[in-house]
Amino acid sequence: MKLFMTTAVSALTVLGGTAAMADIKLGASVSASGPAAFLGDPEAKTIEMMVDQINEEGGINGEKIDLVLYDDGGDPNKARTFATRLVEDDEVVAIIGGSTTGTTMSILSVAEDAEVPFISLAGAIQIIDPVHKWVFKTPHTDRMACEKIFSDMQKKGITKIGMISGTDGFGASMQAQCKDVAPKYAIEILSDETYGPQDADMTPQLTKIRNTQGVQAILNPGFGQGPAIVTRNKAQLGIDLPLYESHGVASDGFIELAGAAAAEGVRLPGTALLVASILPESDPQKPVVTAYKAAYEAKYGETVSTFGGYAHDAVDLMSHAMKTGGNDPAAIRDALEATQGYVGTTGIYSFSPEDHLGLDLSAFKMLEIHDGGWTLID
Repeated sequence: MKLFMTTAVSALTVLGGTAAMADIKLGASVSASGPAAFLGDPEAKTIEMMVDQINEEGGINGEKIDLVLYDDGGDPNKARTFATRLVEDDEVVAIIGGSTTGTTMSILSVAEDAEVPFISLAGAIQIIDPVHKWVFKTPHTDRMACEKIFSDMQKKGITKIGMISGTDGFGASMQAQCKDVAPKYAIEILSDETYGPQDADMTPQLTKIRNTQGVQAILNPGFGQGPAIVTRNKAQLGIDLPLYESHGVASDGFIELAGAAAAEGVRLPGTALLVASILPESDPQKPVVTAYKAAYEAKYGETVSTFGGYAHDAVDLMSHAMKTGGNDPAAIRDALEATQGYVGTTGIYSFSPEDHLGLDLSAFKMLEIHDGGWTLID
């Protein structure tokens, strides 16, 4: 896999020789390096793998996809530069990417101005609420994650919690969304702590939560290494309270970073991809997630991740829209918005002019970590 930081590249370089017949130009900018590489690396690999597969199977209506892929390193300024280059120099007809909320918002503004359809791979609700005409996304929103978590807390009789949130774009957005929807679920936030992206010890904040009378559980909106540190510190402090994490850490990498013992019992909302082997045969997502998991793991020799799944759905959705829209960005956008009942790794998507996510809470699975692996709660 080759990613390019500063120069436009031909699909011949990216896709290993298939570019001579390429006719439809697809752009992508993901965070394959830097602090968000755990998101962007599997996304980049998935995008390349799927474009190769599509081209090997005859492309889009007989036309090959010419992929131009950039690594923005998680830097919103680079993401904006690459998005502009994709539109103005590479002349792509659609864009996939934005591994983080910050990079997504940079790409979003360029895509809207240029009237090029864009599918984001990030979680924050502001990406699609309010609806932007040219912007869609594949991950569940942070607001949905709050609702799924609070629904599970209700079932367990939990009404009073402590919250410790990252101050990054995703963490801050989810913190705000959880505060907003908590009253709907009769959840009272008794303690509200934060930590920065570079913080390496959250014991002071966790100690405050532990010492807050009445707290029944801890919720940690965040992604990256922060939630793993929170999980380890909680175990080190011997805090005997249920811990809920966000879907931003729904990967085996989180368990490895936190340590299986510390992560034991942690609950979070995730996708069918993480529990592919234990899904019932009747689940309509099972064939999709098992096929993607097998293809990815065979090609790259590493465990598939939720984040790669977001890219899988984005490429598949975009390629289906291209079958109708061809090389016309407006027609591709219209075809995306008309998508109904598409079964992906993340859920079953049905877009509309009022909804550019197309998922509801049924697309989330409540997962619990047990013996270093994932178990399905509902």
